[in-house]
Amino acid sequence: MSKKARKTPPRATSKTAAKAAARKPAARAAKRPASPQRPGTDERIATALEAIVAHLSAGTPAPETADPFDGADAFVWHPDGRLSPVPRVSRVEIGLLKGIERMRDILIENTERFSDGLPANNALLWGARGMGKSSLVKAAHASINVNRKPVDRLKLIEIHREDIESLPQLMELLRSSSFRFIVFCDDLSFDGNDASYKSLKAVLDGGIEGRPDNVILYATSNRRHLLAREMIENERSTAINPGEAVEEKVSLSDRFGLWLGFHRCSQDEYLAMVKGYCSHFGIKLAEDELEREALEWSTTRGSRSGRVAWQFTQELAGRLGVRISAK
Repeated sequence: MSKKARKTPPRATSKTAAKAAARKPAARAAKRPASPQRPGTDERIATALEAIVAHLSAGTPAPETADPFDGADAFVWHPDGRLSPVPRVSRVEIGLLKGIERMRDILIENTERFSDGLPANNALLWGARGMGKSSLVKAAHASINVNRKPVDRLKLIEIHREDIESLPQLMELLRSSSFRFIVFCDDLSFDGNDASYKSLKAVLDGGIEGRPDNVILYATSNRRHLLAREMIENERSTAINPGEAVEEKVSLSDRFGLWLGFHRCSQDEYLAMVKGYCSHFGIKLAEDELEREALEWSTTRGSRSGRVAWQFTQELAGRLGVRISAK
């Protein structure tokens, strides 16, 4: 009997089928969606995304900071480069400034032109003490800002007399702003060999950069030429050329295009100031008695002025128990 190839035993066939069946589920598992992530995978993905965001942010330009002048309408300049905002300016209502109506109208008109972007002059307010020079500057600034939008409001920056040398630094800071500014120096004058006035001259007129278009300068002084008379006389008496000796310093006041002179008030103007204050703050006193006490007060002070009228008003209000507060 010839030998024939034996067929694979049934048991062997079953083993092969079992192996094939084992491989098919694995293949099907590879095609199926991935199983839920193992614990900790979410945290790793989040960390990776944060790293990508940080990397992209490092290459993105920083957003522009807010304009430093948005927060207030008035500031005080410090020579170290700081501008301190003044939330509430110490000022007098413009309607209470009596006896200086002509100077008031001229200064407000000049300020309005400047705030509207039209040509205007730097202003020097000079003359008698206590007649409302600095009060007029602050009141004019406040009146211009009435009903103006925040982006159109005029800014007031006070620079102290002893910080005049840092004025060019302040001009450089203001030049790039979109706002318009009044730079205000109260009681401006120069004594002895003080050379800081040269910084002011360069800003007012003559410097290579000049005054920025969005800046105007207002100054008050008791002296018309910003120098004491004895200084001028001394310069003339000791110099080889008396005319040229004081020309440089005297020419400083010429750089102000607008001169406003303030003179001592009359008795009627003084009483009008007192009555205006009393009416505004609700201080009640018989008119004849009010006039008598106001004149007596001015006699003891040796002068009549807006400052004396205000000091008398404070004395009277305190004696009568009336609180004085801004309206």
